[in-house]
Amino acid sequence: MAMGQHDAGQCAGVGGAVEGVFVLLGKRWNGVILASLMSGPGRFAELRRAVSGISERMLSDRLAELGEAGLVSREVDAGPPLRVTYRLTPAGEALRPALEELGSWAERFLGVPEGEGCAAARQPETADPRGA
Repeated sequence: MAMGQHDAGQCAGVGGAVEGVFVLLGKRWNGVILASLMSGPGRFAELRRAVSGISERMLSDRLAELGEAGLVSREVDAGPPLRVTYRLTPAGEALRPALEELGSWAERFLGVPEGEGCAAARQPETADPRGA
C-alpha cells in the first residue's frame, strides 16, 4: 500500500482518546504554552515573550482554554502589586514525558535543535506594575 493510503482497518483504531488529545493540543499555541510552563510557573508577560508571535488576546484565550481542560491553573496574588501566575496542574505536568518525547522526535526528524523555542526564550520577570 502506498504511503498516504489507508484501509478502513488502519483508521478504525484512531479516534477517541488520540483524537481528543489532538483536538486540544493540536490547536495553535496550546502545546507551546504547555511546554513553556514545563520550565516552571510564569506570569502572563513572561509567557507572551516565550511564545513568539502570539497576541495578548490569543494567549489569554488559550490559557483560559487550558485552564478549563484542567491543565493550567491561574493563581492571583492580590499584592500589591497584583500578580497572576500560571502553572501546570498535576494533569498538565503528566504531559511532560509526552512533550519531551515529541521534542526529541522533532530534533531527530525535523532538525530542530535543542534549546530553541519557547523554553529558551523564558527569562525571569521583574515586577510588573500591571500585574500581568
